[in-house]
Amino acid sequence: MMEDINDIINDRIKKLEIKGVKVIDPRQTYVAQEVDIERIFPGSTLFPGTRLEGARTLVGSFAKIGTEGPATIQDTIVGAHAEVASGYLAETTLLPRAKAGANAHFRAGTLLEEDAVTAHAVGLKQSILMNSVTLGSLINFCDALISGGSSRKDHTEVGSGFIHFNFTPWGKSGDKATPSLVGNVTEGVFLDQDRIFLGGLSGIVGPFSVGFGAMLPAGQIARRSSVDSTGSISAESRRYDGVGLVPSKPVFSKKRLDSIREMNAEFIVQAYALREWYLKVRLDRSRRQGDEELQLVLAGAIETIEACISERLKRYNNFANEFELASPMDEMLINNAPKGMELDLDWKPELDYSDWVRGLAQWEKQELRSWLCSVAGELRRVL
Repeated sequence: MMEDINDIINDRIKKLEIKGVKVIDPRQTYVAQEVDIERIFPGSTLFPGTRLEGARTLVGSFAKIGTEGPATIQDTIVGAHAEVASGYLAETTLLPRAKAGANAHFRAGTLLEEDAVTAHAVGLKQSILMNSVTLGSLINFCDALISGGSSRKDHTEVGSGFIHFNFTPWGKSGDKATPSLVGNVTEGVFLDQDRIFLGGLSGIVGPFSVGFGAMLPAGQIARRSSVDSTGSISAESRRYDGVGLVPSKPVFSKKRLDSIREMNAEFIVQAYALREWYLKVRLDRSRRQGDEELQLVLAGAIETIEACISERLKRYNNFANEFELASPMDEMLINNAPKGMELDLDWKPELDYSDWVRGLAQWEKQELRSWLCSVAGELRRVL
């Protein structure tokens, strides 16, 4: 029986090599039977210790898996020229040129856009890093969206040792209605906003929002709900001594409950706007380019964004039910929200996506901004 399994694995690896995939050491490479080898593209490299699992898995042209050590890729999409140094990625999407550093631990709902980079030992779940966002080492983000900056030379950065605290003890089972926005989508997609800096050995307690151009100094935990935009530096020091509060039976003011709802709703609005951007702009443009591989990768990104939206709805509604709020958020309303106007643009299919965005004429950018803000505005009214 073992010989039969080995024969099947060896046969699949030989087929990959024949089609132009570089398998550095077939003896240390595993490609599960459910993996569609048509989704492993020529020019990609599988280094020793690579494990590919799951029917959703895709490895794009000239992508590299396991450059610094063993890497398990499970139901994960890795776009062209992207790289996974080592670690475990499940139900994740990496767009072209994104890089997951050594000992990455990316779980469901993780999306890295073009040129987004993480250093070693970074954990991500239900989180989106937009174009060129860079994370240092020993970082954990769950339930967050990060944007800002314009390129690999001018990007939002998070220092090493940063944590997004996405769980509180309030209520019977705790609370995860804690998503945070670092930047946003409706402005961030245009790659023309000021970069954001979150200093190392720090954290933010969700739900939280950070404006473009803001800086959080190293070595602090930010607990208030937001940090202003454009050049602000925010530091805070707060002590809790003998606060009389029972976690299982908290009493929140209406102001706090309203704030939690508003921040959850805004996160969903921004994620929804990103989904519409992918559907109406990115996918349309990739079809005009005739790039079928990129279309598969973008379709995977849309799946990931939708997973983030569903997670946020679930977590907020759990919170609303426990604290007897009369306004849960309905996924059907989001699916049926108006989609805005049709777009008439110069798509320039010969350009890379990032170069195309940065080169948009002022009138094109204004048209796109107006459309995307209208999409977000319609959903805000629905929610």
